[in-house]
Amino acid sequence: MDVLSARPTRRSLLSGAAGAVSLIAAPSILRAQTKELVVGGAAGHKPWVEQVVVPAFEKKYNCKVLFEGTRSLVNLEKMQKNKGKQYMSVVQMDDPVMILAVQEDLLDPLTPGKVPNLSQLVPGSSHMEGMWANYLQPWLGVAYSKGAMKTPPSSWADLFEAKYKGRIIIPSLQNTEGLPVLFAAGMLAGGTLEATQKDTDAGFKKLVSLKPNLLTIYTQQPQAYNLLEQGEAYMIGPAMSSYALERKAAGAPIDLVAPKEGVFAMPSGIAVIKGAPHAELAFAYVNELLGVELQEKLAGPTFSLATNKAVPRPAGLGADVTIHQIDWANVAAQRNDWIKRWDREMAI
Repeated sequence: MDVLSARPTRRSLLSGAAGAVSLIAAPSILRAQTKELVVGGAAGHKPWVEQVVVPAFEKKYNCKVLFEGTRSLVNLEKMQKNKGKQYMSVVQMDDPVMILAVQEDLLDPLTPGKVPNLSQLVPGSSHMEGMWANYLQPWLGVAYSKGAMKTPPSSWADLFEAKYKGRIIIPSLQNTEGLPVLFAAGMLAGGTLEATQKDTDAGFKKLVSLKPNLLTIYTQQPQAYNLLEQGEAYMIGPAMSSYALERKAAGAPIDLVAPKEGVFAMPSGIAVIKGAPHAELAFAYVNELLGVELQEKLAGPTFSLATNKAVPRPAGLGADVTIHQIDWANVAAQRNDWIKRWDREMAI
């Protein structure tokens, strides 16, 4: 072997030195990398998530949060397609879609050990043995036109009064907020909420008597609320607080009341995806959304009920108002049959 050829050159020394430096520097570079948490949620939630939740969470946990806003079913499709190689860690979805995610083994259960605030929630806020929890609950009451009605409605029964012929709007049963009209009708017919959710026959028979009063049945909220704001419609029921009160705050001449029989809580669920990247960070995100600090900041601007017991009810919902929780597992099992009957009997 030639001695000269074996002698290290300036280039080889520099190359070796660079390699050594890169090996020494690598751990510090890795430590400096910021963890990135991807959250999938509703497009309409994007403003308050990015303005309130994300800054607080990023500061506390020294991470980056990316929020992908779309419909719940689209987020479900993403989870299905990426099963075993998920890139999202947390989903904020409606409860009926959460049930589908559970059926496909896409969620990682929440436990008090991983999510301490889980034990601080009001009853009915955690579902299917902790597969997901509700962090906020918009509530459903009766919205009315302040110009057309000098006296606010006080009962779900007001929707059925003959003097409101052709002036009432209800949501379609295809809409999540439309389901409680069936339960409210069953309760007016003499049933309990639990009984009328299991057997909706009495509810459907009562609803048929509402048909003369119906101006329209909506699937899109904006058109329905335009009719209400113009005074052509007198009432919308059930009406969602997060939409009706937002319209009122923007200056629309409408208001929302809690009927004496009670209001219905709507689902805003949050869950950790099975196989989530940065799982510990994902559970921490859920825990923060279930905590007092964030719920106090969010309940007002989103016109929703907080689910943490330490956060007071919003104005207009006193302690005497009953808040009915819906059995969403039962809804998932029976909804298709209900919609078929609705299509047969409620066409106008």
